[in-house]
Amino acid sequence: MRTTSSYGSLTSLTHLTQQHVDISSKNNDNGHRNNHHELHRHLSLFDLVCVGVGATVGSGVFVLVGLIAKTQAGPAVSLSWLIAGVAACASGLCYAELGGRFPSVGSSYVYAKETMGECVAMIAGACLTLEYTGSASAVARSWGDKVVAYVQTWEDKDAGEEDNSWYRLLMFVLDPGLGINPCAFFISLGAVLLLLDGVKESKNVTNFFSTLKFLLVFFMAIMSLILAKRENMSPFVPSQFGAGGIIRGATSSFFGYIGFDEICCLSGEAINPSRDIPRAIMITLLVVTSLYCAVSIGLAGMVPYQDISETSGFPEGFRYRGYYWAAEITAIGELIVLP
Repeated sequence: MRTTSSYGSLTSLTHLTQQHVDISSKNNDNGHRNNHHELHRHLSLFDLVCVGVGATVGSGVFVLVGLIAKTQAGPAVSLSWLIAGVAACASGLCYAELGGRFPSVGSSYVYAKETMGECVAMIAGACLTLEYTGSASAVARSWGDKVVAYVQTWEDKDAGEEDNSWYRLLMFVLDPGLGINPCAFFISLGAVLLLLDGVKESKNVTNFFSTLKFLLVFFMAIMSLILAKRENMSPFVPSQFGAGGIIRGATSSFFGYIGFDEICCLSGEAINPSRDIPRAIMITLLVVTSLYCAVSIGLAGMVPYQDISETSGFPEGFRYRGYYWAAEITAIGELIVLP
């Protein structure tokens, strides 16, 4: 499961929490320090890639693609994602090199400590915590909003007030107003409790949901590309957006790449960190960039960019084209895999 996520994600934040718990428990008893010198190494390359893909793919596909296409870049949204992907790969290369050179728990904190000292490392750790907190909160809120949007489709508009009383009660619980989102809280709590059992115990869950997420996004990409129309891609760069809109879209798109660095946080539990951490980072970025570009081309080609939903691009896009079964698969799939 994620953290999202996905700039980012719930899994990112809770993995860091688990590592802190493991390290703290290791250091509590100095008399038994040697017995707890290292975390148990059990994560293979496949496990690390699943963590990376699961932590990265999230709101970027399910929300940002439609939002950027409609408000910033139009059909050229794929260029925005490609530019952001190149920037993410440049960052990923740095992480890959440092992850291979310093294969220990801590990610940016360890890299900064080893190269620039503890003061800079403390700042890096604080920024890392802020990044994961913000990205996890955004993904949790996005998931909660999608739950509310999906439940709203259950309303029977032809029924009387008494017949719809159950619906109004349910909507009050899910969306009480004042910016409160109970679903976001409960999915965050559930992810934290799951990860507190340990990465080893939750890795099968992570692998399952990451694989399911990949299959869902692959389905969305293939279906939207099949339904794409050439006329929806013209003009490719709308005059009201221009090149500046593509760059602004790339800036927003980079949020969708947050999460791959979580792989480095698991160096202490990887079987062969010096070899697998760099490979997992690059495989994750190649997979994620390919998926983002494919779905952005598909969505922009399937629906005129002016008609793309800013919050539920693919489900509404499939409904726009009359493929209600695909819309249901996508909507339900998003609720299952987004966290």
